Amino acid sequence: MTKVAVIEIEGCMASSAAITHDVLATANRISAATRAPPFKATTVRCGSRRSDVDLRGIELVIVPGLGTPTADELVRKLKGSACRRAGDMVAHAFGRGAALAASCASTFVLAEAGLLDGRRATTTWWFAPLFRQRYPAVKLVPEQIVVADWPVATGGAAMAQMDLMLAIVSRFAGPGLAQACANYLLLEERRSQAPFMAITYLAGQDERIAKAEQWVRHNIARDFAIEELAAAVALAPRTFARRMAATCGVSPIQFVQRIRLETARFLLETTRLSVDEIARRVGYAEPSTLRRLIRRDTKHPPGHFRPAT
Repeated sequence: MTKVAVIEIEGCMASSAAITHDVLATANRISAATRAPPFKATTVRCGSRRSDVDLRGIELVIVPGLGTPTADELVRKLKGSACRRAGDMVAHAFGRGAALAASCASTFVLAEAGLLDGRRATTTWWFAPLFRQRYPAVKLVPEQIVVADWPVATGGAAMAQMDLMLAIVSRFAGPGLAQACANYLLLEERRSQAPFMAITYLAGQDERIAKAEQWVRHNIARDFAIEELAAAVALAPRTFARRMAATCGVSPIQFVQRIRLETARFLLETTRLSVDEIARRVGYAEPSTLRRLIRRDTKHPPGHFRPAT
């Protein structure tokens, strides 16, 4: 039996905490017929008031999402006593051999304590620019929903707590039980946050990158070189690439491709234009290229996105 501490930081996202307990309870319930429950969970509520909590003997610490909607609010919360106290507790538990798991903005709590330095990690996609800025020693992969770099695992945006919990069940109780939990809870496997990442939101974090996004959308139907795009926003190609990576976490080519695919999907969902015509409108001379990229990124053919008739 794995001894688990669920650290609920004051103001944490209620659904994220509930998901954590629900999946652990489901795993225990499914296992009851054939073996002892695999998890014993303890809830630790971490607020502004000091409380003495002994996590000795805990083998896994889970930190549900913080529930902070903006970067400014997140930075303020990280400076608060609740997050600092939680970070200390997590660091001490980790030093005694406990594994760690956090999702969404709670990944910042682990990073603040230096526990993600040199590791691969993910976080909620819209906080990725802030995360890169604050924690350059972390190998951030924000397109991933879950990064299980054990003994530390991290999850992406809020509902990625469900995916993170299934990864935890798989790690500590076996993949068969994780699949049984997924079936019981009617969950689909999701491998990436990429389809949900709004490039407009990310680009807006940097004035030049936001201008580049607008330029691409105005010139989307024609072929152009990345050098031309960089020049349009008065940046050298290498500087442009560095700022693009820092802001959006992608290369300039991937940035352009993301906008083309986003526009193509919008046209598929809202018009009856042929795939060939849509491909031309978003700058692909060969419709097969658009079909291949859509299938690669979404695991579906273009027709999947047509409205039902």
